[in-house]
Amino acid sequence: MNKRIALRWIFVVASIMIISLVAYNTYSFLNRLKENEREKMKIWASAQQDLEEFQLSESMVMSPVVLKVIESNTTTPMVVHKMAEDIYDYRNIKLEKLDSTQLRNKLIALSKEYAQEYKPLEVTYKDKLLTTIYYGNSPIINKIKYYPALLIIIIVLMFVTVYFFLQTAKSSDQNKLWAGMAKETAHQIGTPLSSLVGWTEILKTENVNPEYIAEIEKDVDRLQTITERFSKIGSIPTLEKSDIVQETVKAYEYLKSRSSKLIDFEIEVPSEPIFVHLNPQLYGWTIENLVKNSIDAMKGKGKIYISIANKNDKVFIEVTDTGKGIPKRDFKRVFSPGFTTKKRGWGLGLSLVKRIIEEYHNGKIRVLKSSPKTGTTMSIMLRQTH
Repeated sequence: MNKRIALRWIFVVASIMIISLVAYNTYSFLNRLKENEREKMKIWASAQQDLEEFQLSESMVMSPVVLKVIESNTTTPMVVHKMAEDIYDYRNIKLEKLDSTQLRNKLIALSKEYAQEYKPLEVTYKDKLLTTIYYGNSPIINKIKYYPALLIIIIVLMFVTVYFFLQTAKSSDQNKLWAGMAKETAHQIGTPLSSLVGWTEILKTENVNPEYIAEIEKDVDRLQTITERFSKIGSIPTLEKSDIVQETVKAYEYLKSRSSKLIDFEIEVPSEPIFVHLNPQLYGWTIENLVKNSIDAMKGKGKIYISIANKNDKVFIEVTDTGKGIPKRDFKRVFSPGFTTKKRGWGLGLSLVKRIIEEYHNGKIRVLKSSPKTGTTMSIMLRQTH
């Protein structure tokens, strides 16, 4: 177990290191690109300054390199503000058709946006500010800017996929193991059960109190029911149209007769039958598990109340106890395999109940309400059939 935990931590640490390394290298690469972009724009601004100086000075000779530098920049978006005329011009920016006022407002907004990304470049002549150049990221930088986040998301998704695959494989192996143990248990019970049935028949021919034999037969029938339950684990059970009221009362009566007299049982059910698609053996097991959990929560003394109500083609079965209650944070966790508050519990009862109700009967089970030292109400919802 310690080795498995250590491997998980190694996996987590390695994942974080890989993601951090990729993010750092990509961020460094992006910064280098932005520095190169600024150096390119400085050269372009110098060429622009030479051009404007040539236009203001009659004695200056224009170098053809200046025009070539100015024309070569076809990727970096920029807004050029000519101070003397207070005119905004632009290059390498695609804009929809706008009137002069709208265009000016748009270019002013873009210049403010670019100024937050890069410090504007200024073109001067004889200490006089002629032009301010606002520029933004080229298309390639804009694409690369989102690359680290996208790459991290892909890596995280990959690790999450691997994690869930391993968890699913582990869960599948556990399910196979529990199903195999359950079927083997059912097989092992079958042999002595057959002998008990035979001995019961022999006792009937002897001078034995019939009440004793009747009680033995009830327990033999109960063992047969338990055997059927275990044999159904791991396979899809057959559902049949059954009266949920009758099946609930049957489970209630059995549990009441086999429980301590310190438990006060009460049931409230409709007088008319309510039909649902049900597997009676598994449903009886569900009620039994809920009631036994309630008895444990009450430490063998208290009240258990079972009720059935139907509304809008849905049937609600509620089991209420006066036990110690469940903290709100554990309302969902109580149905997880292995979760238990008992010192000797395995945490399988409620997880099995959830599987029977939700996977086999397409219903719902939840903790309806619970308060410390007051009690808990578990609610089952099944769909009514006609």
